[in-house]
Amino acid sequence: MKGLITKMIDELNERPTIGITIGDPSGIGPEIVLKALLNEKIYNICRPLVIGSANILTETLVTLKRKTILNVITDIRGSIFKYGSIDVLSIDNIETKNLRYGQVQAEAGRAAFDYIKKSVELANKRHIDAIVTAPINKEAIKAANIDFIGHTEMLAKLTNTKNPLTMFQVHNLRIFFFSRHVSLKDACNMVKKDVLVDYIIKCEGALKKLGIKRPTIAVAGLNPHNGENGLFGNEEINEVLPAVNEARLVGINVVGPISADSVFYQALQGKYNAVVSLYHDQGHIAAKTVDFEKTISLTIGLPFIRTSVDHGTAFDIAGKDLASSISMEEAIRVAVEYTKKRE
Repeated sequence: MKGLITKMIDELNERPTIGITIGDPSGIGPEIVLKALLNEKIYNICRPLVIGSANILTETLVTLKRKTILNVITDIRGSIFKYGSIDVLSIDNIETKNLRYGQVQAEAGRAAFDYIKKSVELANKRHIDAIVTAPINKEAIKAANIDFIGHTEMLAKLTNTKNPLTMFQVHNLRIFFFSRHVSLKDACNMVKKDVLVDYIIKCEGALKKLGIKRPTIAVAGLNPHNGENGLFGNEEINEVLPAVNEARLVGINVVGPISADSVFYQALQGKYNAVVSLYHDQGHIAAKTVDFEKTISLTIGLPFIRTSVDHGTAFDIAGKDLASSISMEEAIRVAVEYTKKRE
């Protein structure tokens, strides 16, 4: 019995510390963070630390009609990390009386950015092992005159990281995005051999950082049926296939192009460790159709693991106790999984 108790204590002590930002306080971020931490299973796998406004979270608990203890701290050394008491490193940078749920507010955008900055500060000091982010609102960030389009760009600047990679994971499917927030026309024009070779090499490196020793990668085709040998598009012939061949010459286990209507399903079944999607919606649609709530975004290449829910601030249901915490719980679980693999 004594040995079992000792083992349990050791396992608890080995739980990674996960910093969780509450995102835009006008959205569903505070709600899904609190709901996730009302699930005891989260405390069995990690030590969660919420980074956000204690006043906002207190008001959110009232809205949710839920009871729990908020252990409000200004220093991580005051954390308890015990189920039934949610540790909150409080940054009270927004007045609750000024908060309007479901609306774009510059003050809320600034607050969300402050939470992210604090989380990076803690991660850089190794006070936390990974960061999980609740959604921010791009319009609110812009209204606050913050010159970043999203989380990835913020994190890259705050950590001096050049070109971190975005990867989606849902069940057994991992997807990298060769291009992201650009028009479809621009995305097609960006498919060039040399750039794609470099990206494939980076993807292999990212997968190895996640603990996959000999990753297999598939590159999705750009055109329907890979262009049918030039009948409707030459990108596969002129750019994608040469890139795949060159990457193989340097020892990367990569195949393609493979038609996008089949490659994601094949990866989901375990044929490949990851797929390179050549434009934003190609991969987003594939992932979210498999399981919308459990699609998680990872930023790889930072000094730490960062995961995020892959949905927005959901202003239409903010403050109404309608948001599901499944995606937040999955984001925490995935952060723990890869943090342990890196270690």
